[in-house]
Amino acid sequence: MKRLDLNSQSMSSVIADTVAVLKAGGLVVYPTETTYGLGVDATNPVAVNKLLKYKSRRQGKPLSIAVSNPQMAEKFVAINHQAQAIYSSLLPGPVTIVSKGLGKVAPGVESEFGSLGVRWSSFPLVTNILEAFGQPITATSANASGKARPYSIDRLLDRLSTHQKSLIGLVLDAGKLPKNPPSTVIDTTLSTPVVMRAGGTKIDVKQNIVTESENETKQLAGKIVLKHLNDLTNTGLVIGLDGELGTGKTIFAKGVAQFLQINQPITSPTYTYINQYNFSRHQTQGTFYHIDAWKVDQPELTQKLEIESLLKPNNVLVIEWFDQLSDYLEPIINTKGVELVRIAVSDDGLANSKRIFKIL
Repeated sequence: MKRLDLNSQSMSSVIADTVAVLKAGGLVVYPTETTYGLGVDATNPVAVNKLLKYKSRRQGKPLSIAVSNPQMAEKFVAINHQAQAIYSSLLPGPVTIVSKGLGKVAPGVESEFGSLGVRWSSFPLVTNILEAFGQPITATSANASGKARPYSIDRLLDRLSTHQKSLIGLVLDAGKLPKNPPSTVIDTTLSTPVVMRAGGTKIDVKQNIVTESENETKQLAGKIVLKHLNDLTNTGLVIGLDGELGTGKTIFAKGVAQFLQINQPITSPTYTYINQYNFSRHQTQGTFYHIDAWKVDQPELTQKLEIESLLKPNNVLVIEWFDQLSDYLEPIINTKGVELVRIAVSDDGLANSKRIFKIL
């Protein structure tokens, strides 16, 4: 592992050394406007596999790429009107824009949805390296999965194993970075932009999300679970759905099951109240509970369902007609520290399979 002090090196030599390591399939730790990042050639499968070994236990989370300008981004993602507006107003800067991938990066970089996050950094060194390299590099934080975000190289190296250190080809040390929040992540692949992670950049994106089809509804469900994946494993996750009959609540539940890689048919639990499905997704094993509270109109029946006992790490509860039992259940959810996402679903007179999901 070679370590360069950026305060004592010329920019030209730093760029030359970095490009040489990237071309050789090596791993580079580099500074950004948010934190220290980890870069490899995003089109090189061997380099990407090396990065994934370094990160470990990502549980299917996608990577992002850093580009030097929108023209480079267009070679790897389809930039729609939503994305164009964000590129124009917020980039370069600490924002990751998720678009439909074009399949031009190495396996493991695009998400399981076929989408790809793009970072156009405002940190000049990153842009200079990318311009010299001519290819995108990965844009993920340099910490191992589950570890603190790295703002200094010494702190980063202290938290790495000997094996992880051996995977690094080059470290670009800019000293201690300001403790800025991570980039804001905006998914532009649906009909409405969705903020997947709220970083330091405040985005005025309405959380009234319109889906154009049942497939989009399922994709939205999966992306909401992905957004709360850490909550799922740490505390458990409850998604409370409210809306009239036929507005897509069960379709949403099917999308959750699809994301969790459950192959069993998902049927409405209207008469059974609770349907249970075990899942194994990457390194996470847990249980998906699909609950229909339409007929639950008495506190005694709510207690008999023993939903409280299901509120555990690695359990996902999707509760249709959540409002029926919210007065009883919501305080319990809050006391246990389980993450609750409440969503109002409607068709609002929209044609065919269009639905509106309002995240409360």
